[in-house]
Amino acid sequence: MKHDNNKELLPLVDEEGHVVGSATRGECHDGMSMLLHPVVHLHVFNERGEVYVQHRPEWKTVQPGKWDTAVGGHVDCGETVEAALAREAREEIGLSQFTPEFMCRYVHQSAVERELVYVYRTTTDAPLAPSEELDGGRFMTLDELWQHMGHGFFTPNFEAEWKRVFGDE
Repeated sequence: MKHDNNKELLPLVDEEGHVVGSATRGECHDGMSMLLHPVVHLHVFNERGEVYVQHRPEWKTVQPGKWDTAVGGHVDCGETVEAALAREAREEIGLSQFTPEFMCRYVHQSAVERELVYVYRTTTDAPLAPSEELDGGRFMTLDELWQHMGHGFFTPNFEAEWKRVFGDE
C-alpha cells in the first residue's frame, strides 16, 4: 500500500510566505506543532464551465477517499510557488501547458496541519490524465458540485475554499 513520505522536507513560512525554516512532512502534519507550510491549489475549468475534481486515494494521510481540488500539493524546499504549481499540475493530472490565474492566498488550519494556500485557476480543454497519486478524477457541472456540498463528499478545505474564492459561481 502506498503512503505519504513523512520524511519529505518542506519549507516553513510566515503568513506573508517568507521562508523561515524547514521541517518534515510528518512534523508538519502531526496535529500538534501546526507548522505553517506552503501549498498550491489549482482549480481547473473546461470551456463548458465545468470544474475538474480529483478523488483522494484511501492511503492519503489527510482526508482519504474524499473529492478535492483538481491539483493540490506542497511547495518543495527551494522551489517557487509557480514552479510547484507547474510541477503538481504535471504530476497529478498531466497538465503541462496552462495559464494560471492567481486568485488568493490564505491560511488554512485543520486538526492535523496549518497551510499557507496559494489558489489559482485555469481554463483548458487539454486532455487530463490522473496519475497514480490520485484515485481518478472527473469534470463536474457547477450544479452537481453544489448538490454535493455539505454531505461529506468533498474535503472540508475544498468546500471552504470554493465558497471563499468562487462564492455562488
